[in-house]
Amino acid sequence: MVDTHDLTAGAAWMGGEIMPLSAARLPVNDWGIIHSDITYDVVPVWDGGFFRLDDYVDRFCRSMASLRMDVGMSPTQIRASLSDMVAASGLRAAYVAMVASRGVPLIPGTRDPRECGNHFYAWCVPYIHIMRPELPPENRSAWIAKHVTRIPETSIDPRVKNYHWGDFTAGLFEAKDNGYETVILLDEAGQVTEGPGFNAFAVKGDRLITSDHGMLEGISRRTVLEMATELKLTTEIRPMPLAEFMDADEVFISSSGGGVIALTRVDDRIFGNGVAGPVATALHETYWNWMKRPHMRTEIAYPASGQA
Repeated sequence: MVDTHDLTAGAAWMGGEIMPLSAARLPVNDWGIIHSDITYDVVPVWDGGFFRLDDYVDRFCRSMASLRMDVGMSPTQIRASLSDMVAASGLRAAYVAMVASRGVPLIPGTRDPRECGNHFYAWCVPYIHIMRPELPPENRSAWIAKHVTRIPETSIDPRVKNYHWGDFTAGLFEAKDNGYETVILLDEAGQVTEGPGFNAFAVKGDRLITSDHGMLEGISRRTVLEMATELKLTTEIRPMPLAEFMDADEVFISSSGGGVIALTRVDDRIFGNGVAGPVATALHETYWNWMKRPHMRTEIAYPASGQA
């Protein structure tokens, strides 16, 4: 019997058990902690259903395969664990993380990653917006990092969602110290890559441009590209120089934590006189409409007490 005490503040699934998030624990020598040898994914829940759950789980499984991890669970079992956990929490709008860690060495003292006990866990909290909805439009700003670049993809594959946030954290300090809400990182050639938890887009006329490298191929990014096709926009996935990004008609970001979010200021450049542009606005509204599409949702079977 699941103890539902405090699950609405956050729940975790570990070893087949559902518990309050505050009770979840990892060994201090887990390689997920000491080496950041870990992969994860995040799927949103809105109005009692997962959005694009199969796409998120499929990407998570590809990430595990890329890192040569085997947690002993099938995609069906992973989906069931997430659904059971969210159902127990009663959360109808949630940020839901699935995680695979290299784990603890099975042979004391080994430095061989093949000799660790890979494991899966998950957790959920009330839905997180990467940019607060109450933030005035004129404050939806991003800083282009000046003192740090994105980790090269030849070092860490950004298509494998990971916790290597050293570059993002340094960039966020830059942004916050300069009075900006978030940060966008460039690669060493000065091309736009991504920011912490989001992909970046530029709009020029009826063209929608986003990077083809140095970033996670976000499911929200994929949704934006699919919506753009439906809205008769031309999409270009290619390197994007900073000068081109700054010369755009509109710029916006995409994330599972908020969908499509217009930026009105990047460094000293003001876009749209401080308000969201028409393309970002249309995509924002379309995203939330798509969240309701039955074929893109996986409904959660809440217990009777969670239906209020």
